[in-house]
Amino acid sequence: MTDRLVADARTRNADVEDAGARRAGPPRQQITLRSRAFAVLFYVVTALFLIFGSPLLFGPRSWAMAGLRAHARAILLLLRVVAGTTYDVRGREHLPRGAALVVAKHQSAWETMALIPLLRDPAIVLKAELARIPLYGWFCVKFEHILVRRERAAVALRQMVATARDRAAEGREILIFPEGTRTDVGAAPNYKPGFVALYDGLDLPLVPLALNSGVFWPPRASHAFPGTIVVEVLPPIPPGRPRKEIRADVQQQIETATAALVAEAEAERRRTDGTASNDQQSRSK
Repeated sequence: MTDRLVADARTRNADVEDAGARRAGPPRQQITLRSRAFAVLFYVVTALFLIFGSPLLFGPRSWAMAGLRAHARAILLLLRVVAGTTYDVRGREHLPRGAALVVAKHQSAWETMALIPLLRDPAIVLKAELARIPLYGWFCVKFEHILVRRERAAVALRQMVATARDRAAEGREILIFPEGTRTDVGAAPNYKPGFVALYDGLDLPLVPLALNSGVFWPPRASHAFPGTIVVEVLPPIPPGRPRKEIRADVQQQIETATAALVAEAEAERRRTDGTASNDQQSRSK
């Protein structure tokens, strides 16, 4: 009888422990579920903004830009509430108060949205092919972003600078991602000459931006991980410096600051989900 009571007690204790483990759930499993939920909601919310915001195509540009900022804030809210991904801005005092050239690191879809409400009225340098996408492309034209055709590089650069001058004359920030596309965290930098042509042709201060978004929202991925994305606004560089010097200096500043932010973010990822080796796997998805 005693042996049976002991066995029954052990069984009950094991059942209680198993139930507790099921209620708590493995952290990585929770992260995966929240990440997938965010991915679904991201596309749903974006589609709703495009469809129900389409009448803004027929109004003033300022109305359309207000809609763009609202979409960015909605996605940032989803990231925080669903995926547990927050963000922090360092160096706000360096943000431009007028027209400026903003050169930003590009690791994720995050900065294509989060930088919109951070800046006043950015005109983003984008590839012209995006204008062919229904609704999304039409809005890119409505926002009066700077659409660049890449077939003939020399002509494209001249047209880009001319359009950027018009946008800057309206007091807008010119935002460019110098690598032209999202890059994996830790990948060798490949800065194109476009930002140098803009710096040389606009005669405006250049504001470098470093960030670590790719650690928490990897490139070419819709899912996000909990943690704090940091964007660091570096001190502005005055106009008038030599082209060769400015290209090397801007790349060095952005890459050095980004490397420090990535190291900080990867340490946070390891604390959050207990992984030290999944970072590279996440980047490759």
